[in-house]
Amino acid sequence: MMGDPINNLWVVLAALLVFTMTISVGLLEVGELGEALYASLMKTVLMTSIGLFVMAIVGFNTAFAPTLGGFIGNPFYRPGLFLGSFAASPATAPGAVWWSMGPAWFGTGLDTGTYFLFETAFAAVTLALVGVVVLRKMKPIALAAYSVVYFVFIWNLPAAWIWNPTGWLAKLGMVDFAGGLVVHGAAGAAGLGLLYQFWREEKAKGLTTSPQVPIRVSPGWLTLGILLLWVGWFGFNPGSVLAFNDQTTVVVITTFLAAASAMVSTLALRHVLHSQAPSLLDAVNGILMGLIVITPVAGFVSPASAMVLGILGGPIFLIGEQYFAKWKWLSDPVGLLPGHLVGGLFGVAMIAFFAQPAYSGALPAVASLPTLPAGLLFGGGTAALHQLGIELFGVVVVMISIFVLSFVTAWLLARVLGGITTDYRKEGLVP
Repeated sequence: MMGDPINNLWVVLAALLVFTMTISVGLLEVGELGEALYASLMKTVLMTSIGLFVMAIVGFNTAFAPTLGGFIGNPFYRPGLFLGSFAASPATAPGAVWWSMGPAWFGTGLDTGTYFLFETAFAAVTLALVGVVVLRKMKPIALAAYSVVYFVFIWNLPAAWIWNPTGWLAKLGMVDFAGGLVVHGAAGAAGLGLLYQFWREEKAKGLTTSPQVPIRVSPGWLTLGILLLWVGWFGFNPGSVLAFNDQTTVVVITTFLAAASAMVSTLALRHVLHSQAPSLLDAVNGILMGLIVITPVAGFVSPASAMVLGILGGPIFLIGEQYFAKWKWLSDPVGLLPGHLVGGLFGVAMIAFFAQPAYSGALPAVASLPTLPAGLLFGGGTAALHQLGIELFGVVVVMISIFVLSFVTAWLLARVLGGITTDYRKEGLVP
């Protein structure tokens, strides 16, 4: 099968936009935590490079090659390790159409290289989200080693289970349009695994609470960070259509409307509850929450539903922020848990409430996979309830699996490196 040139061009451009999001997370950290934290930018550049390197060797296949028993992709599937190594034939090199993009599956005609670039960008930005909890706390060598494991197993398993059409959760009927669980929820679970190991080491140091990285807002950097993330989401969600068609524009609209609506509701509720003037930090968090909440449903809902979900996102973020602030054993200054974890899981659950058949054709149908029913709010009835059960089951399985994998990886690295946390006195986190 010949590749589709229009779809390939669009998805390559979308991949480049998603790659900018990884660096933008670093800019957002600098904007929230202070300009002196140049390590934020170094961290995201490192993650991007390691992501490309490891995914090209084996990680792309463990996520997206035909799975072994629905669990993990075959690492030796063509083009094989190193994206085909030194293959001289286009039939085995990255120019060939990837198996799941062929007519028997999604039928979008994406070349192997195109699909590799797009999904590697997703893997990199997901680790960047995990990494917002490690600033000034995790040894750089430990983070680099963790990244390698992350791009082979930790990120790849949920992708293989849900986004790979031969994955066991996909065959059950679970959907997650652009990563409410595969990206945001799983990032939260992986971050919790790291935070738990941090806390174990902090307790061993005699600390009774986890030292907090202080917030020092830098308005210019914060605004630039959210602007680039918002623009990058143009590739993140619309690119997940995996084709350039009428549905692509619908996903653009649902994504942007949800972000704007969540910002409005966040600022309004903050004012009502605390009589506070709107702040730039609240505005940024609102935009992010809207983008996160809409991500798993962007291709399945109408623009009006996207606005409703965005409006709900603001209060959910503020409630989550207050809840996680009570946990004394973790430091989460950029909002991984109230934003990405809570927002991503909420969005996944909302698939069963807001999906409409007129909009849920954003991903090409695969005959061997169950069809997404209409949501409960649009007459889905028992089929929608069944879908809700599938989505929640997938959430539980992925959250437990990724937390355990992340913690065990951190624990093993701690055994090898004599701990993964930095010297908090040198970092200025403790007197």
